[in-house]
Amino acid sequence: MDAALARAARWLRAADGLLISAGAGMGIDSGLPDFRGPGGFWAVYPALGRAGIRFEAIANPDAFRRDPRLAWGFYGHRLALYRATAPHAGFALLRSIAETMRHGAFVFTSNVDGHFAKAGFPPQRICEIHGSIHHLQCAAGCGEQIWVADDFQPVIDAENCRLLNDPPQCPRCGALARPNILMFGDWGWIERRSALQEQRLGQWLATAERPVVIEIGAGTAIPSVRHFSENCGGKLIRINPGDPEVPANDQSISLPLGGLDGITRLCQAFA
Repeated sequence: MDAALARAARWLRAADGLLISAGAGMGIDSGLPDFRGPGGFWAVYPALGRAGIRFEAIANPDAFRRDPRLAWGFYGHRLALYRATAPHAGFALLRSIAETMRHGAFVFTSNVDGHFAKAGFPPQRICEIHGSIHHLQCAAGCGEQIWVADDFQPVIDAENCRLLNDPPQCPRCGALARPNILMFGDWGWIERRSALQEQRLGQWLATAERPVVIEIGAGTAIPSVRHFSENCGGKLIRINPGDPEVPANDQSISLPLGGLDGITRLCQAFA
């Protein structure tokens, strides 16, 4: 482990840009729940467990058509949780590493919690490939408008996973609003905001000559982040306690550690 950390630190000292790629495991040390597997998901949402509703069924645009208050009970609870939770110290440590580099950092994440922006990363340097729970769109598909969710303050019956107050509405047509998040079976997601973020990421990658990727907590079930990390053109440092495997080449380092622990040790080796 010490040899891998020392090698990773050498890569970072030689880098001119830090690409941070992150999956759900990045939020665990902040106290955010792990939804992997129905057992973990239903432990957080027992009402959905009693009804036998899996994550793929509630994180689905059909849920807003079938039972809007149940769907917003789930997403409203998450929105309130993400607003109330502070990002862990690893976010600031990553910023401190990036500040030593000519081109700073860019974030590529499948997380919808908004915690990189909350931790001080510039919004124009964040690419949220699955969207953001802090933004809304029309559930009826009346147009391409995306707006911030700041005015929506969900009141949740946590025991029954149901929204008690009025759900948000589309300002254009008055229909139900939904999160601007890519869900399962989702043909109505408005990807314009995330597409612009990806465009900015491509421009940043074109300027960085020696980027290094630090990937944290990206799983294999939906491997979007892992695929990006392995194919973006930079050296890869993968921090993951459960799925630490890396491609068999000399451009990848595996650190089988939790997110905050791995970032902390890496920062100590880099100092």
